[in-house]
Amino acid sequence: MKSKSIAFVVAAAAALAASAEIKIGIIGLDTSHATAFTRIINTEKPAEFAGLRVVAAYPWGSKDIVSATNRIPQYTEYVRTNGVQIVDSIDELIAMSDFICLETNDGREHLWQAEKVFKAGKPVFIDKPLAHNLKDALAIYRLGKKYNAKYFSSSALRYGEAVSAARRGDYGKIRTVCITSPSPEEAQGTHNYYSWYGIHGFEPFVTLMGTGAKRVSCFRTDKGDVVNVEYPDGRLAQMTLFRDGWHYSGLIFADGKDGKGCVVPYEKGYFGYKPLLAEILKFIRSGEPPFPPEETVEIFKLMEAAEMSAKRGGVPVTLAEATAAVR
Repeated sequence: MKSKSIAFVVAAAAALAASAEIKIGIIGLDTSHATAFTRIINTEKPAEFAGLRVVAAYPWGSKDIVSATNRIPQYTEYVRTNGVQIVDSIDELIAMSDFICLETNDGREHLWQAEKVFKAGKPVFIDKPLAHNLKDALAIYRLGKKYNAKYFSSSALRYGEAVSAARRGDYGKIRTVCITSPSPEEAQGTHNYYSWYGIHGFEPFVTLMGTGAKRVSCFRTDKGDVVNVEYPDGRLAQMTLFRDGWHYSGLIFADGKDGKGCVVPYEKGYFGYKPLLAEILKFIRSGEPPFPPEETVEIFKLMEAAEMSAKRGGVPVTLAEATAAVR
């Protein structure tokens, strides 16, 4: 009888934990991602996100990128009218929240903001870019190790339908990919060449090809860049990044389930924020990020190596060389 009572108490506690409201705090109201997350969770309230609520937001955010700072007053008012308390500090936000979404549009702010959350022991989603350059990305990685932090960083482009299916192995072993993505520069020159927006191409690229790239060559014109990546096993893959176009697309070349090979096109890589939010929800409930932080670090190594190669007129640069250059 006693064992049955204990089992009942444990089951009841588990049920209570599963049904308890999970309070989310948002850092940074200088991006539409913050308002989109708030709208979906607090206003639209789809069944799959039941139990989540955005309760607090700290507006800053970029201090000097005009395209970002101009949004803060409007986005602050929007989340306030959707039931979110505006707070004056990240410390106050952390105290009110079970989970943090670090949404600051300006990657330069992420290092110190992430460190505060890591120190507090709160799990956190860090929106892209993880940082504005490889140096800060590596610093965040080291802090994550130091504090045993639970976090991941991503854009919604990792979770396009074809990319997700390929990652699951639906098409067999991936041989190569050819991806196109926008890559406009940040007008004020605050970020490394690709971390501001070109990262949207690198994210699905690494999601599909995996980590362990050997070297990169990049050829640049005033219209865009072509990035070629070589792997130790001899695989080659490519990205085309447009300076003045908004094309998210690609081709995935795989062995196919029947071994005869297949080509999988995807006309667009962006399907809104719900697929990304679904991954965040899984992370909240399981405590385990969907991929290791090393995968995100590789994205920054690739971007750094591509920029170095472009400046050298397309001469290949290894990821080891790119990493050594910023240490």
